[in-house]
Amino acid sequence: MALMLRSGLGLDPWDVFHQGLQRVLGLTVGAWVTICGALVLLLWIPLRQRPGLGTVANVLLIGAAMDLTLKLVGAPQGLPARIALMAGAIVLNGLASGLYIGARFGPGPRDGLMTGLHRRTGRSLRLVRTGIEVTVLVAGVLLGGTAGVGTVAYALAIGPLVQLFLRWCTAPAAPETAPGAPDTAAQTPRKG
Repeated sequence: MALMLRSGLGLDPWDVFHQGLQRVLGLTVGAWVTICGALVLLLWIPLRQRPGLGTVANVLLIGAAMDLTLKLVGAPQGLPARIALMAGAIVLNGLASGLYIGARFGPGPRDGLMTGLHRRTGRSLRLVRTGIEVTVLVAGVLLGGTAGVGTVAYALAIGPLVQLFLRWCTAPAAPETAPGAPDTAAQTPRKG
């Protein structure tokens, strides 16, 4: 997310919103990532969504990581470097999404909002996700956030990238033990 911001070519819809809030109200973009993540979790209550360890880690760590990266990485010079930074950022975001979803420790706040609204309204995931993304994008642009070619590239690439990385990054589900059957995991000797 920070690398996309540094590219100056447009942000993903939520970060357009976060940047817009930063420009109007102050604080850092990363602080707004954290604040909005926590506020979105409040929307989970009527949707009866349950957070997991990954959900909480997402809220607490992503914004801080964004601010730290923004301190360490400067804006590149020249369009080819900016395009490379943007493309790398989109691929890294796809990998990060594959890793945290594949770990099965709970969805991030925004993904949980999508799945909760889908479950409660019966609308398709595609429709719900698109509605959320368009809403935050329009709000972010109205607040002064940066939308551009990177926003379009992100929208077109993130779904296929997450799907690709989920194939490699999904942890196997724990096998269910039949009642009365021995727990083979508990019997496996540990090395080391």
